Amino acid sequence: MSKSTKTAAGAWLLAAVYYFYQYSLRSAPAVMMPQLSEAFGLSALGVASLVGLFYYGYSPFSLVAGAAMDRFGARRIIPIGAAAVGLGALLFGLGSPDAASVGRFLQGAGGVFALVGAVYIATTHFPASRAATLIGATQMFGMSGGSAGQFVVGPLISRGLSWNRFWIGMGLGGLVISVVLYLLLPKDEQADRPRLGLKGVASAFGTVFRNPQSILCGVIAGLLFIPTTIFDMIWGVRYLQEAHGFDYAAAGVRSSLVPLGWIIGCPLLGFLSDRLGRRKPVIIGGAAVLLACVAWVLYGKTGVLPPYIVGVVMGIASGAAMLPYTVIKEANPPQFSGTATGVVNFLNFTFSA
Repeated sequence: MSKSTKTAAGAWLLAAVYYFYQYSLRSAPAVMMPQLSEAFGLSALGVASLVGLFYYGYSPFSLVAGAAMDRFGARRIIPIGAAAVGLGALLFGLGSPDAASVGRFLQGAGGVFALVGAVYIATTHFPASRAATLIGATQMFGMSGGSAGQFVVGPLISRGLSWNRFWIGMGLGGLVISVVLYLLLPKDEQADRPRLGLKGVASAFGTVFRNPQSILCGVIAGLLFIPTTIFDMIWGVRYLQEAHGFDYAAAGVRSSLVPLGWIIGCPLLGFLSDRLGRRKPVIIGGAAVLLACVAWVLYGKTGVLPPYIVGVVMGIASGAAMLPYTVIKEANPPQFSGTATGVVNFLNFTFSA
């Protein structure tokens, strides 16, 4: 492995760890909905709306993050995002609904720089034949954080850890991650990056948005993400308690198995797609299996299938949602890699928002 490849691998790994961190904050509210409802004086629907502000920051700032990567490179931009997430977590832990709303929005706005940054590094510094595998591995880190945000945080909360101490601790952790990213991310090669002014940025967005394949990638990714980002990570625990009669602990474990399946499915389906040299068959197959799993969760009988198999398979199948991130890069000019990633992420999470 050459020195430049090792440097790129290290940069990608740092961004992926940051993605793990922000994803754990994204999913953590699912296991503390009653505590948040009591602390903020809001109904369950009110808390869900507050938590959902994450996606109102995440979606539009995908465009900002993508253009910023193309303009300034990863080292200048990614640490700023991590600092925003840390500040957002601190605000969320203050106990004020207004501060929590701003904090949750900041968590989304800053969190998007993790995924866009990691995908930008993967698609600009590694061969195209490894792109889907690396992007899948990136989402593996994210869903590891998503699983930890439920599987690890749930028991901590049930054993007495106060919700606000969790958020304040994670906020301080985010500020530390920001400093580490700034110190350790390598400097970007100026010659390899177009010097885009406002006119160039607008031209890049125009090129990507006018490509029908870009819109299709965003729509497909968004529809494949919704069963995990919304149904499981926000409503999963509560749904399993009220619709199927599970207690809090059992519902938390079952819900956390969906992101655990992502940990397997994202790199696996990415690797499969790279080996086949095709994207559509893997996307279609993943979507079909995901549909079957969601239908069973909604309408199937408890106890017919092994207790954890549906959640794991659902997560594995929904890993196909990351393949459009590879397709959009392949369908647009290589100099607009960051912008294309930002666009697909924007379209994707507009559905979630």
